[in-house]
Amino acid sequence: MESRVLLAVSGGMDSMVMAHLFREAGIPIRVAHGNFQLRGIESDEDEVFVRSYCEKFKLPIFLRRFETEKYAHENGISIQMAARELRYAWFDELLELEHFDRVATAHHVNDSIETVLLNWVNGSSLDGFTGIPVKNGKIVRPLLFATRMEIEHYAQKSNIEWREDASNNTIDYQRNFIRHKITPLLRELNPSLERTIQRGIDKLTAEKELLNHGFKQWKHEFVNHFPEKMIIQKKAFDQYQHGGAFILYRLINHLGFNYDTCVSILGSLQGQPGKRFIGAAHDLIIDRDELVIFPKVDFWKKVDVKEGQHQVLLGSWNMEIAEGDDLITSDKFRAVVDAGKIKFPLTWRQWQPGDVFYPLGMDHRKKVSDLLIDEKVSLADKSRVTVLESDGQIIWVVGYRLDNRCKVTPETRKVIRFLVTPYFA
Repeated sequence: MESRVLLAVSGGMDSMVMAHLFREAGIPIRVAHGNFQLRGIESDEDEVFVRSYCEKFKLPIFLRRFETEKYAHENGISIQMAARELRYAWFDELLELEHFDRVATAHHVNDSIETVLLNWVNGSSLDGFTGIPVKNGKIVRPLLFATRMEIEHYAQKSNIEWREDASNNTIDYQRNFIRHKITPLLRELNPSLERTIQRGIDKLTAEKELLNHGFKQWKHEFVNHFPEKMIIQKKAFDQYQHGGAFILYRLINHLGFNYDTCVSILGSLQGQPGKRFIGAAHDLIIDRDELVIFPKVDFWKKVDVKEGQHQVLLGSWNMEIAEGDDLITSDKFRAVVDAGKIKFPLTWRQWQPGDVFYPLGMDHRKKVSDLLIDEKVSLADKSRVTVLESDGQIIWVVGYRLDNRCKVTPETRKVIRFLVTPYFA
């Protein structure tokens, strides 16, 4: 079956050489050209050039104009980032709608090296030092074997026409600054700069594969995922003198923890349990033998449960409410109460120091904090305990104990069932 390949062609030297090579190889292609409207009439002339090329060689073409500056302003990002997001979103759209197998872009060795240098300047981790991948999902980069100079030599030798982008000659952008100012100086130290750095990139890529394999094994041994939290065993970091913070960062950076915070967390492992670290979307608590990470919940947040309401969300908890005669309560997150002994609206909130209730089977008050101590609830889990109130009185410490005053009795005429389930956002 013939592979359906879409070529991203800007009209510049690199993409025109790529199109030429595909045609010479007899590979059927389609062309995508995006006009980002950033260079006035020059952008329109690029579009005309690519369209004419496709008409000449009878190549199907997809054209789209983007309001790049407007998109950048609306999303608070740079022009370069806006163009990149728009471009790849369009590629995804074409892949899905037109059923292409691959999208080919014309990145080459120099692009990859410039990416590495940019990432180095900006303090990247190992991932940033392995350059641009040859393949990333359905995006392929068939020219990554060649340098810019080699591509230019081939273009001239083969009489390939292309469009010059004047903006590439300025140093207004970081990438251009590296291209025109930094790499020429480095080339004076090493005339074979591109090939030397590319060999280094290849070695780092191989080392990254080994590290990825080791990281997966480490996670399997020391990390446990639950619907409402993630637990990392403290002993997971015992074998590392310097790499522990990096491993932790790699594991939890997507949850809103930066590298400096991970360094602080590792430095606090031998201290008293209970220290909390705040991430952008999640919190982390150092417990006795483990690190516990859970979605951020505002301590004072609360929600009303109105009569007739069937579902309510509080932080990372979901409550379902229903009427019925099912009295089975084997699940600790399920409660059945006498409807005649509660008053709507109910209030569902996190527990607070000083909260008291009458535990089921007892006729005297007890502090919620004492109940949690009796139940040996961990420091991390304590912060996620919620209570359900009726008319200012706690009727259920969710997941632990029902209040005696709302229990079901033989005289009960109507019951209400509550089911609380967690989710890990």
